Amino acid sequence: MATKNAFYAQSGGVTAVINASACGVIEAARKHPDKIGKVYAGHNGIIGALTEDLIDTSHESDDTIAALKHTPGGAFGSCRYKLRSFEENQREYERLVEVFKAHDIGYFFYNGGGDSQDTAHKVSQISEKMGYPITCIGIPKTVDNDLPFTDCSPGFGSVAKYVAVSIREGALDVASMCESSTKIFIMEVMGRHAGWIAASGALAREESADAPQIIVFPEIPFEQEAFLEKVKHSVKRDGFCAIVVSEGAQRRDGTFLADSGGKDAFGHTQLGGVAPYLAQLIKKELGYKYHWALSDYLQRAARHIASATDVDHAYAMGQAAVEFAIEGKNAIMPIIVRNPGEEYSWSVGQANLADVANVEQKMPRDFISECGFDITPKCRDYLLPLIQGESYPPYKNGIPMIAKMKKIKVDKVLNTHFSI
Repeated sequence: MATKNAFYAQSGGVTAVINASACGVIEAARKHPDKIGKVYAGHNGIIGALTEDLIDTSHESDDTIAALKHTPGGAFGSCRYKLRSFEENQREYERLVEVFKAHDIGYFFYNGGGDSQDTAHKVSQISEKMGYPITCIGIPKTVDNDLPFTDCSPGFGSVAKYVAVSIREGALDVASMCESSTKIFIMEVMGRHAGWIAASGALAREESADAPQIIVFPEIPFEQEAFLEKVKHSVKRDGFCAIVVSEGAQRRDGTFLADSGGKDAFGHTQLGGVAPYLAQLIKKELGYKYHWALSDYLQRAARHIASATDVDHAYAMGQAAVEFAIEGKNAIMPIIVRNPGEEYSWSVGQANLADVANVEQKMPRDFISECGFDITPKCRDYLLPLIQGESYPPYKNGIPMIAKMKKIKVDKVLNTHFSI
């Protein structure tokens, strides 16, 4: 295959380490100038391809690209934009091919979750049919840890570390004041249908009686009476109760405890507000004073407390994507494979995009305790290695340093305008 340029894009909610994957892609591509010419990044994800809004990463120095490894957020801009089927909107795919042809792009690296892998899979199929084959490699990313086949999803280990540290610190605060003041602290974390992030709060616990006393999972239907009884028991035993709740906590009929009534660009229900919902429930039924916190963007942007294991995973996935592409592989996603043995180690594998797209990996039942409010030892054994190691960014004037990018745009060559 003649030398072709590459298109890299970030998709969906960003993570503390998604830029480490970008770093892996760009650094790996620079090692193979005989295979890959320039790496163009989509400004705001796949939207950048559709609107011919491309960033030429060749203008960035090696030091700047290396700094991406310790920079949170999405360096090139991300988006929530789901390509419809070819039958529903043929023009979208025609436009992608037009842009890729115009800029001699032969490689497409899409860094995201299940919806993003669906997009990469669609492009790999349709581009072939349209006479301009694109080598499409998905790069796994999601704090929700719900991608199938891969042992874990890059981005998850760091948010897990943040949640475990935060609930430990929050619980120490409420414990110190519980005799005369607040007795309840509730921390709401991300997780629409999968409770992996909520589960990671249990890693704060060194002994069985340590906080958090309760974890509320989306996989387990919420039973109000059982929950309140657990809260009452914890306050009686410990003087306080620290709770981690997933935003996707739901009732037995499948309705969310906190449904804002809106939808996002992927058609998902907008969530948020389960922590105050539970706080008001506790106040009404038990009378306890409370505080609650919404982790929101903080949990997925906390690069200063990232897991070194997670950073290594993210970088390796970006690097492997390029290596797979130049080996001639197509329509696959590199994955993390946990090697057997008592000591944690891992290797790089691969999965077909057709099998990954739109599949959600929830927590298995044997990872959740029988009562439904805690994790099992098996779950702890799985989670603990993923938060290991520190990967502190360099600091300047007491603040973490980030990559300062030029973000020089590629000149547009198409005369046609495309509206999103």
